[in-house]
Amino acid sequence: MFEFELPEKFRRFVPLAVWLVVALVIIFIPLKIIEYGYLPGDDALRHCAKAVSGKSWPEILVLGPTFKIDQSIGWHGILGAVHQATGWDAEALVIFSVVALFIAVNAALLPWLKRPEAWLVALLAAMIVSDLPQRFLLGRPFNVTIAALMIILFVTQKNKPALKFFLAFAGMITACTFIHGVWYLWLLPVAAFFFAGEFRWALLVAGAWLAGTALSALLTGHPADYVSHALMMAVNGVGQHLTNVTQVTELQPFAGDILAVLIVGALVALRLFTKANPVSLTRNPAFWLMCGCWILAFRVSRFWEDWGWPALMVLIVTEVEFLFVAKFAADSSRRLLLTIILALTTFLAVTSDLGGRYTKNLTWQFLSVAEHPELAGWMPEKGGILYSPDMGIFYQTFYKNPTADWRYILGYEPALMPAEDFETYKSIIWNNGDAKAYAPWVNKMKAADRLVIHGNGNERPNLPQLEWDYGVSGIWIGRTPRTQMQNGE
Repeated sequence: MFEFELPEKFRRFVPLAVWLVVALVIIFIPLKIIEYGYLPGDDALRHCAKAVSGKSWPEILVLGPTFKIDQSIGWHGILGAVHQATGWDAEALVIFSVVALFIAVNAALLPWLKRPEAWLVALLAAMIVSDLPQRFLLGRPFNVTIAALMIILFVTQKNKPALKFFLAFAGMITACTFIHGVWYLWLLPVAAFFFAGEFRWALLVAGAWLAGTALSALLTGHPADYVSHALMMAVNGVGQHLTNVTQVTELQPFAGDILAVLIVGALVALRLFTKANPVSLTRNPAFWLMCGCWILAFRVSRFWEDWGWPALMVLIVTEVEFLFVAKFAADSSRRLLLTIILALTTFLAVTSDLGGRYTKNLTWQFLSVAEHPELAGWMPEKGGILYSPDMGIFYQTFYKNPTADWRYILGYEPALMPAEDFETYKSIIWNNGDAKAYAPWVNKMKAADRLVIHGNGNERPNLPQLEWDYGVSGIWIGRTPRTQMQNGE
């Protein structure tokens, strides 16, 4: 089959056919996964619920003095505009986020590639040895940052510094930091360019970063708060916790992605075999960014997931593209057949519901009177607070009740809580949910408040100060006794 060649009159359509195959697989992957009924488990739910709610975070969460400004103000503005224009509810906005951001991050490098099928190799490798393609499906705005990062790392390999690149990079970084908010992490690629000895590019990217950060800060209308809040969140999100136990999962360390290290070894072997890429690996900023983030991830895993792995994917694409150019003529049927095989394999690998990774949410039962009328009287009342040490409760309940007139004690980051509530939260987690750890919350609960705890239906929480209802499967809802409620306490 690989020796077969198309007739001459058809061969000129091979490059177009390859582009079409790659584009279709990138589009159909998220559509197939959405077809399962998939919902992301965390931030996409609260981003879309916030857009529908029309509220500010202080109207949604009980916040401490740490909070100054919405870090994803640009993304919430986009979702809000889509909501206003289309009337889509939170579920439709989540679907939009998952599909649009997956396509955006996977299509980022395609315009710059001579052989777009090389991206399928990188995506397939990432799917086999990591969960990165699944992270691409979380519907979260860090995909915008990853897309811009990969474009910068790839384009700078093929070109010399010029004003047009400064303007383009500054524009991309402005969009990224306005949408995503982590302006300070752009120091990582700047440092990578310096380590690679690409000093002119390093200065250009550093200038673009400074200009983009300044412009995005001005766009928020609160530039000082925008800059300081992001740093404060980074410091508190990691440093405020005595142990990793109370940190959100993605801020915990990783164990060292040894399979990714083996991929780097394979790329080195490929270079020796083909001798197609004349530029030393150590002259590539993507290599240094990957190495640096691999080291930093022993402290916080997101360095690797959001910055290191995308850099590795750029390395994979770069080396594989050299191989494909050397071994396959642009209009050969062998190239088309290889692309079809890669596309099919990548599609099946990414869309495989291995371990129920895309259908676990189908078993979720949401705290929503609309879906469970029996919860009437057991949800927080107007002006009330929903107490829970589980961020999943916040994500799912806010998603289903975006316009509800209550607030949440725990939202998307524990460090945002008032100090005394953060101490209660830490005590609950540290003591594995022991009933005594809930005492500070129970003691200050009012009639409108509710305490939500995960538990078995046969084991009522050992908090007799409250009356309890087994609201939905696996979840208990506690409230102050009705006698107290009637007295207005």
